[in-house]
Amino acid sequence: MRRFLIAVLLPAAAFAAPPAKVPAKGKVAVNPAATAAKPAANTAAADDDKFAKRIARLWSLQPVVRPDVPAGVTASANPIDAFISEKWKEKGLRPAGQADKATLLRRVYYDLIGLPPTPAEQDAFLSDDSPDAYTKVVDKLLDNEQHGVRWARHWLDVFRYADVDAGMPAAAGIHLWRDWVISTLNHDIGYDEFVRAQLLGSRYKEHTTVTATGYRVRVPGPYEDTFALGLLARAALTKENKEQDLALNTVETVSTAFMGMTVGCAKCHDHKFDPIRQKDFYAMKALFDPLVVRPTTLATPAEIFANGQKVEAYRKQKEPIEQAIEQMVSPIRTRLYDERVAMLTPDVQAVIRKPEGKRTPAEQKIADDYFPILRIDPSKIKEVMSADQAKEYNALLKQQSALVKPPELQSYWTVEEDSALLREQSYVLNTGDPLRPEKDKPVEPGFPFKPESVDFREGRREGFVDWLTDPANPLFARVAVNRIWAWHFGEGLQRVTSDFGLLGGTPSNQKLLDYLASEFAAHHYSMKWLHRLIVTSDTYRLASKTEPDLVAANAAADARDTYLWHFRLQRLEAEPLWDTILYTSHDLDLSVGGKSFDVGKTEANRRGIYIRRGYIPSTDVMANFLQSFDVDDGRTPCPIRTQTVTAPQALFTMNDEMIGKETRKFADDVIKQSGGDVKGAVELAYRTALGRAPSGTEVDRALTYTQNDAARMKDFAWLLFNLDEFLYVR
Repeated sequence: MRRFLIAVLLPAAAFAAPPAKVPAKGKVAVNPAATAAKPAANTAAADDDKFAKRIARLWSLQPVVRPDVPAGVTASANPIDAFISEKWKEKGLRPAGQADKATLLRRVYYDLIGLPPTPAEQDAFLSDDSPDAYTKVVDKLLDNEQHGVRWARHWLDVFRYADVDAGMPAAAGIHLWRDWVISTLNHDIGYDEFVRAQLLGSRYKEHTTVTATGYRVRVPGPYEDTFALGLLARAALTKENKEQDLALNTVETVSTAFMGMTVGCAKCHDHKFDPIRQKDFYAMKALFDPLVVRPTTLATPAEIFANGQKVEAYRKQKEPIEQAIEQMVSPIRTRLYDERVAMLTPDVQAVIRKPEGKRTPAEQKIADDYFPILRIDPSKIKEVMSADQAKEYNALLKQQSALVKPPELQSYWTVEEDSALLREQSYVLNTGDPLRPEKDKPVEPGFPFKPESVDFREGRREGFVDWLTDPANPLFARVAVNRIWAWHFGEGLQRVTSDFGLLGGTPSNQKLLDYLASEFAAHHYSMKWLHRLIVTSDTYRLASKTEPDLVAANAAADARDTYLWHFRLQRLEAEPLWDTILYTSHDLDLSVGGKSFDVGKTEANRRGIYIRRGYIPSTDVMANFLQSFDVDDGRTPCPIRTQTVTAPQALFTMNDEMIGKETRKFADDVIKQSGGDVKGAVELAYRTALGRAPSGTEVDRALTYTQNDAARMKDFAWLLFNLDEFLYVR
């Protein structure tokens, strides 16, 4: 099997002749005696043959070969336009014209920093007639620290970022991982380093080195790269990790995000379509099985000692109050508990009354099952109190709640390899249940498509990451380039961005995809280089609005706009929408980094990426705004946001308290800047909210609506926020 798998990283000619002992295509085994004597061996050979054929026919597992840039098909010097124009010619498509400057400026601003251009920025661009006016804007936006804020949201969707997820231990400092992603995107570290740091805690390719005294030691990465391990720490849902969530969730996230493969489909059985076996899934899980989560404090020794004194003072204040409460409720709790136990059958009563240390495992299970029934909640205790007891009880509770617990020291959760777990054997799990390992099916650390040359001597994850980020890996650059393309254009060249398997289909323009993948690696995996190449192409600058005759002419060949003969209309995601509403009224805090906030519970004027998100079964974590505008809760990777059109979205932009507050500020601001002139305020409001000047007809209608009364500008601002043009990027 390994000979077939290593062929993934070899030229296509490597598939010309099948390996020894595997029947060639169209042939069968010719030794019946051997078949009868070794049925298991023949079954394994047939299985190898089946998976080898799947590898050979899957386009994404073939080597990336840089194609030549088509010549003579476009006047543009951007290679993207050459590959796109070649497809237009092949399909008989006519492209739309270029977008006007105001539309293009708004588009690229939202795309690169998630915010609209101000009227001053519009004026500067519209008045600049130099040939490089647009590229200067692009470079300015890529250098803006808000670029990392915008693009971190895309990547964190794929990485399953959540501030909380049931009992996730990493919740306390998970925002530090988010802030690391923002920072590294702004500093444009290579995509290979970006991935390596999140899997190893070090962006450096060299894992170990030998000291002058002959000891081999690990090469430490920058201290901030420990925050990158939030990708792995986030996967654990309990501190003990008894359900092995850390390894199981990591396999699915890593394979989806960086390999573009649905490896999770092989958790319970061999993949039905792709060359991924069940044992491949658990071999990959074995890479992460030794990992455990551990807390790390960011406080100084002085802060730790000072905090300890505050905690002790708080405990001394709280202790007498708690004792008084316990003295009051203990008799009542005991009476209610005994009454409930007396209602049970005698055999169950006997188990409940037996000391826990003397119960058998079966008896302990019975006791655990009845615990929710026998538990006495404080509300039940209060119900049976006398009026005087309830009064005294409430007074004690009030004293207790008045005490303020010292805030916890800032900390975060990271991961490390446990030496004991490192020695344990990993197994295939029956239906993914960690409590039911198949002891007759042990697995060694590995992963799908693993070539024989992978070296695990410096560590399991290290060997995997070396293969993953190797330029010869046909998946690594292709998947990354396709994701970035999809976030720019609304759809990938490979349409299903997280499925490069058989069911994911084939790219609409594989030559372009492979060209970009090759150049991406050649440019040291610079994501900013790729952004710049894409947004400066003529293809990106096409108009989204097309004439009916052009639509009719292209409809038969490409009604879906698969080949990008016009720019796709895209709705603002939740975060840029939130940001824009605050930004137009000069009410947005643009500071970068920090803890997440709850909408409605704190002053909510930070960027949308900092809104708390996640999942807890017993309560709503996600703000209604986020849920209405298609934000996932982080329990599964989200490669591309859905874009629904629903009533709750309209109800938010029409009725939410935030809208009322911000439209008032927006109206007051444009009136003030216009010196009280309503006509000037209308024109400024259009440019601020929609990125363009209004037409004469629009100005006349606005003045009629406001009756030339500055007091009605708030209603006009509300109208702008509810226009389709405000919600969509053309």
